[in-house]
Amino acid sequence: MTKGRIAFQGELGANSHEACVAAFPDMEPVPHASFEEAFDAVKLGDCQLGMIPVENSIAGRVADVHHLLPSSGLKIIGERFKPIHFQLMVNRGVKLEDVKTVASMPIALGQCRKSLRRMGLKTEPVGDTALAAKLLSEHPDPTRGAVSPALAAELYGLDIVARDIEDEHNNTTRFLVMTADKTPPPPPFTTPCVTSFIFRVRNLPAALYKALGGFATNGVNMTKLESYMENGAFTATFFYAEVDGRPEDRGLALAFDELKFFSERFEILGVYPADPFRSRAG
Repeated sequence: MTKGRIAFQGELGANSHEACVAAFPDMEPVPHASFEEAFDAVKLGDCQLGMIPVENSIAGRVADVHHLLPSSGLKIIGERFKPIHFQLMVNRGVKLEDVKTVASMPIALGQCRKSLRRMGLKTEPVGDTALAAKLLSEHPDPTRGAVSPALAAELYGLDIVARDIEDEHNNTTRFLVMTADKTPPPPPFTTPCVTSFIFRVRNLPAALYKALGGFATNGVNMTKLESYMENGAFTATFFYAEVDGRPEDRGLALAFDELKFFSERFEILGVYPADPFRSRAG
């Protein structure tokens, strides 16, 4: 049987790679340079699934992704919460006291800012955490290090000289699992679910207030509501939202009816099982 493939953004050894291995150990993780390329790999059938980070508990949302989701043509079929740990790694035999500069993705450097300042290290941004480790392995330098996940040290033959250097040890990233299947199988009815959707309200006074009123009156818990400009126009704002439940639930069905009445665009991006991490974190 052919091994399935799952797309992620970044180099081998990135946090997204670790998330793929943890959630789908029987699938082959396939790296891509950008989110667009990862989405396209799933859309074109080169990969059966995509593992895409959407937000981090410290750094907030991953900016590019929400703009890409509505136009990707993909559906969300799952979510995974992954504790994020960063390691300071160097070429073999190098000592921590010799390191002057460390490289990593800006969002990772931000999550380790206090630790790196305490060690007196300068920082240098690169496009991806694992890319920093890869470049260090290809161009050894005793004065340089990389801030990357542990898997990167293993893949690129580096030594870890400081472990778990993230400033907050509850640092967590949420990933969405994507498929090109237009009608993926629904989650089991015994499973708590999340529904993700986008909408754009009509140009009427208090349209957003009225569109959202149905969620309150029908007892639906909205866990996320974010606004985005569409096509660079300040007047064309649309919203990405997530709620507890599934569209077949009576309360959510009524809320969606009310939302649609005040919206000129509405699309469900996915209905998927809630990660058990939600209940543990709560």
